[in-house]
Amino acid sequence: MKQIEIKKDILSAHEMLAQENRELFERKGTFVLNLMSSPGAGKTTLLERTIELLKDTFSLAVIEGDIATSYDAERISSLGVKVVQINTGGACHLDSAMIKNALAEFSADRLDVLIIENVGNLVCPAEFNLGEDAKVMILSVTEGEDKPFKYPLMFRIARVLIINKVDLLPYIDCSTKRIIRDAISLNPDLKIFEMSCTKKIGLNLWKEWLKEEINKKKYKIIAR
Repeated sequence: MKQIEIKKDILSAHEMLAQENRELFERKGTFVLNLMSSPGAGKTTLLERTIELLKDTFSLAVIEGDIATSYDAERISSLGVKVVQINTGGACHLDSAMIKNALAEFSADRLDVLIIENVGNLVCPAEFNLGEDAKVMILSVTEGEDKPFKYPLMFRIARVLIINKVDLLPYIDCSTKRIIRDAISLNPDLKIFEMSCTKKIGLNLWKEWLKEEINKKKYKIIAR
């Protein structure tokens, strides 16, 4: 029982900081994505493609979360966007305090989009709000069709599900129809995109959704 109380206290403290982050992003009109997946699902490749789609229209920055190394940050930095690396040193997720500290490295007044690449994990990142506008879960078809019911919290809290690596479907036993059916049963409001980030399949719908959401937040600031 004591352990449960401690966990609630920790989550409550992080939620307060997440709300502070959220209020800052609201004031600045910055649209924030939190990318979450298991290792190897394609988060970094999706991030690269997303930057390529948006960088000529919007100002972007990235926070990279990894237990160790800066490999992904180096990949993203080569695209000409500001990147801050967070190494968690063993922690299996990013939290709102880490994000708050990293924000000091950015000029939020001139930032339309902040993309956070969380640590590769389908469990812990789902429990921690960062102040984001949208939690985006990436699931590769190579991981199998059973993941929604194995990791239900991740699917329940996500606003977007990206089913990635669909170019590999002819070579594996995976039903995207089952993934979609099970995911929607857990979260009827889930927005779902099927794509291959490496082959650049299905990216246009993702781009259009992003542009609409980014502009919606920018116009809220203008309307004030």
